[in-house]
Amino acid sequence: MQKAKIVTQEWDKTFPESKQVDHKKVIFHNRYGIELAGDLYTPKNAKGKRLAAIAVCGPFGAVKEQASGLYAQTMAERGFLTLAFDPSFTGESGGDIRYMASPDINTEDFQAAVDYLSTLEEVDPDKIGIIGICGWGGMALNTAALDTRVKATVTSTMYDMARINANGYFDGEDSADARYAKRQALNAQRTEDYRAGTYALGGGVVDPLPEDAPFFVKDYYDYYKTPRGYHVRSLNSNGGWNVIGCMSFMNQPILRYTNEIRSAVLMIHGEKAHSCYFTRDAYADMMRGNPYTDNKHLMLIPGAVHTDLYDRTDVIPFDAITEFFRRELD
Repeated sequence: MQKAKIVTQEWDKTFPESKQVDHKKVIFHNRYGIELAGDLYTPKNAKGKRLAAIAVCGPFGAVKEQASGLYAQTMAERGFLTLAFDPSFTGESGGDIRYMASPDINTEDFQAAVDYLSTLEEVDPDKIGIIGICGWGGMALNTAALDTRVKATVTSTMYDMARINANGYFDGEDSADARYAKRQALNAQRTEDYRAGTYALGGGVVDPLPEDAPFFVKDYYDYYKTPRGYHVRSLNSNGGWNVIGCMSFMNQPILRYTNEIRSAVLMIHGEKAHSCYFTRDAYADMMRGNPYTDNKHLMLIPGAVHTDLYDRTDVIPFDAITEFFRRELD
């Protein structure tokens, strides 16, 4: 078992602690023997009740002390038992090689969270949903296509990590030659890493921020590099992923069978987000030829940018998310 690394039991989140819920650190494991660390949030009035439960993860490169924890705590205030967790190789979770990502293992992380929640006495195993934020929105959608125990899925400000790695931003590198050049560079890095006996980091969000940085870079900086969202264990706030950490996404499209999802899905995105095309296209693909469309919904938030849906509680449509889960997990 690759052990989780719980650093502290003290409150160290980027958002204030709620007095309406009980909170504790928990450890569970995936089928690869990697222990995952999570924060379990339970409504204070929940004693003796079997609750609907929600597992939350993301954004990609963040930790549970950031956006996923905020979502989990807020949904616990609204009556759900929730679990925000760090994915494999990240934060307080196990995985001896740090800062790696895997379309398979990270989808498995979500399924492992469902395993864990399904076995808790205070959870109704027939009422489990998931929320994926940013790159973990794509992983949540992939999980929904695979795991029939998941009854309802919310994606928020979603990234398709396979598409971004294979095609670049806005599909600007969508050619065989561009992908070949990227593969050459990544595999040359593998040789260097093996020779050095360590993995080179790719760097987190750029700091200092160039004056001519694109808006979406400024958007990330405003969250990950300021007191608003900085966290010492967040990859994006610090050294970033390994250079080769995400390369397997290039050849492994994670959203291939989303149009076979029968369970309920709510996809949320900011209308002004640079990443909105991921959700628009993924929603269209999910609906295309799918006989189960009545329980699928797209919600675009006017004027919102990508990180608004990380922590802006006046922008995140928690009322709509709550109504969705109450209806679909009833």
